[in-house]
Amino acid sequence: MTFSVSRRVAAPTEDIWALLTDTGKWPEWGPSITGAGPATAGGLALGSRGKVRTVVGAALPYTVTAFEPGRYWAWSVAGIPATGHRVIPQDGGCLVTFTVPWWAPAYLPVCALALRRIERLAAR
Repeated sequence: MTFSVSRRVAAPTEDIWALLTDTGKWPEWGPSITGAGPATAGGLALGSRGKVRTVVGAALPYTVTAFEPGRYWAWSVAGIPATGHRVIPQDGGCLVTFTVPWWAPAYLPVCALALRRIERLAAR
């Protein structure tokens, strides 16, 4: 069981996917992230590993645990299942959805803020 929050964004699916998978962009839209080390030079893929720096200053290891190119990726942080990130094409844009594990619904407002930031970045 997961919980989710979604936002319709008037931007091409490819643009949103690029924001979601470029570790250098994560601090621009992720409220709880201040930095991230790239998984690999080629970008995210299933099994990719890296480090993510949080707003509390901790640098934690991450692993991409699910990956569907152009559509969905999920990860674990410090070995704990974290958010999923889905992009669904729609007329005039796409629907962007973040999922959280059953035990983390309190994180949904943070995800909603991230979606608003992604929409703002895509409008530039």
